[in-house]
Amino acid sequence: MRLAVTGREGQVAASLVEAARGRDDLEVVAVGRPALDLARPDTVLAALEAARPDIVVSAAAYTAVDLAEDEKDLAFAVNATGAGKVADAAARLGVPVIHLSTDYVFDGTKGGPYVETDPTAPLGVYGASKLAGEKALAAANPRHLILRTAWVYSPFGKNFVKTMLRLAADRDEIAVVADQWGNPTSALDIADAILHAAPKLVDGRNFAAFGVYHLAGQGETNWSGFARHILDTSQAFGGPHATVRDIATIDYPTKARRPQNSRLSSAKFQGVFGWSASQWREAIQEVVRRLLLDTRQALSV
Repeated sequence: MRLAVTGREGQVAASLVEAARGRDDLEVVAVGRPALDLARPDTVLAALEAARPDIVVSAAAYTAVDLAEDEKDLAFAVNATGAGKVADAAARLGVPVIHLSTDYVFDGTKGGPYVETDPTAPLGVYGASKLAGEKALAAANPRHLILRTAWVYSPFGKNFVKTMLRLAADRDEIAVVADQWGNPTSALDIADAILHAAPKLVDGRNFAAFGVYHLAGQGETNWSGFARHILDTSQAFGGPHATVRDIATIDYPTKARRPQNSRLSSAKFQGVFGWSASQWREAIQEVVRRLLLDTRQALSV
């Protein structure tokens, strides 16, 4: 099976490339700029056609949540128009598409975990652009999975785990928001879920469960609880540690509003595909261990 994943630097793309190493039955081709640039729609079809995929994973996105408030046109060009073009290219090539979306399509006011049928109501430009992308993608290619995920971290790219470890190396105390809740999700798990689902989409002529799914780590916490577990894990591995001080969202103003509740129920994905993510507290250990090992190796060079 040959997957073409959009974006080279993203956490999911890097996780998929890593997962394919050493496997004879799987090839992952990461396609990114300049060959494929979602802000330049004319590049999409040719780049994906050259990759000769059995399935396309639409992972590239504009993810600067606060900057999107000032760059609305670019955010929509990449996340909405670009996503639609990726799905259209996949349809022209006769292959299904798996698209990564976000908890930011919700406003965070629900009392419990969000399910796929809950009404969407994005709070800012980023969420609105991703929701528009879901709609454009679904319209362009009926053979699609839209995977909404949240609080993604990994050994790759920019993410909250890396930020906490970096700050802890320089500070004794870190202030972290305590009134926003969600499911920390390892991109390594997301890649595993995609590779679990992809053969069913490619080979299953009778597969009829296309549509929207939530895919997030098991268990929930707030950002400060997430930070504490990261740093406690780091300390256990001999890495940096700092005290975490709880603050409210109002104490950490940002240009874009964040949903206070980002919890996602992944029961639908588990029921259809028979796969569930790791408990987030356990998944953190592997990522922190790898990041600390990478840091030590870099210092020893």
